[in-house]
Formats: sequence, C-alpha cells, structure tokens
Amino acid sequence: MDQESAIEILAALGHPTRLSTFRLLVRHEPEGLSTGELVEALALSQSTFSTHLAVLAKAGLVQSDKRGRHFIQRVRLDALRDLMTFLAKDCCQGRAELCGPLVAELTTCY
Repeated sequence: MDQESAIEILAALGHPTRLSTFRLLVRHEPEGLSTGELVEALALSQSTFSTHLAVLAKAGLVQSDKRGRHFIQRVRLDALRDLMTFLAKDCCQGRAELCGPLVAELTTCY
C-alpha cells in the first residue's frame, strides 16, 4: 500500500455513516449483509446510503456480490489488513516491544 491509497481509505472511513457501515460489515464477515439490511440497520434512505457505499467501494473497502435479486455487501478484509500494516509497519523500528501491545490487541477477538 502506498500513501495515496492509505489517505483514500482513511478519508472514506472519516465519515460516521461510512465508518459505521464498515464496522457493521466487519461484524458480519464472511456472510455480508444485503444493501437493504444495511439501509435498515443504519436508518438511512436508499439514495443516501448508495452515495456512502460508493465511496467505500471506490476506496476498495467494500465489495458487492449479487445473490439472486439481492446485492450482498462484504468488507474487504485484505484492504483493512493492508492499511493496518501500512500504518504500523515502521512503529517498532526494530524494537519489537513497542509493537507487542498493538499486535496483542489486534489478535484478541471480542
């Protein structure tokens, strides 16, 4: 990941609706949620949500799969992993004890 890609992803997540959408989709991996379920869960209109979904998709954070008549939205965990790696890559500068707590936190499932 390069700096430009990281900035695009962070900008996409920098809105409350998009961040809520992303976090909701993370909780529903790997099944994903239909667009209608997301609209209902977030109490938004379809048109408002479509705009936010387009921003997340353009940043590479969400992918849409068609199942029957429904579009299922899924988070791209590889994009999350790449962003987190990019942000933390230089954190320890050879001193593992600096990144140890971060790695431990990331490996704890709630």
